[in-house]
Amino acid sequence: MDLLERFVTLWVVIDPIGTVPVFIAVTAGMGQVARRKTALQAALVSVGILLFFLIFGQLLIDALDIGLNSFQVAGGVVLFLFALTMIFGESKPETEQRQSESDSGTEKPSPGIFPLAVPSLASPGAMLAIVMLTDNSQHGILEQSITAIIMVCVIAVAFVLMLFADPIIRLIGLAGSAIVSRVMGMILASVAANAILSALLNIFQTGQL
Repeated sequence: MDLLERFVTLWVVIDPIGTVPVFIAVTAGMGQVARRKTALQAALVSVGILLFFLIFGQLLIDALDIGLNSFQVAGGVVLFLFALTMIFGESKPETEQRQSESDSGTEKPSPGIFPLAVPSLASPGAMLAIVMLTDNSQHGILEQSITAIIMVCVIAVAFVLMLFADPIIRLIGLAGSAIVSRVMGMILASVAANAILSALLNIFQTGQL
């Protein structure tokens, strides 16, 4: 898998642009300093979670004796279904803003942790994708390190976008953000289908699940 495909996969599942309206919604009424701290917290927590899956995800698979091809098929199916929700369901900003509003009357953790870090940046799709992209049987330490750097760079972009959230949302609007989310869903569906077909072909060729 080349660098561009890794970048596109991580960009789509992390979706920095789709996080911008969520950030605006959950930090409404905060001062500039508090907003920056929230953005930084979201970025750091999401990096920590995805690094955990990058390092230990493969170990969990091996401990459960799950074949990598089987996991890749399952992960591809989940990513494909996730992509369908992005295309046909409510967009990421709409869904997560609604969740935030529905929880407004209950005690909840810092918005930097929920919903910004999880599930906005470190989404279930991102967790699965990071494990698939760092398969020990296919990628060496150098490639895994490059994937980690790409992941950190994507979240760094998300952090910068959160810092400039107000002018961005004024430029593209909520409708524009929803359109971007659906286009990203189409790209993710293609990536997921490619992962499934590659794993199935490998199963047929090697006979190993």
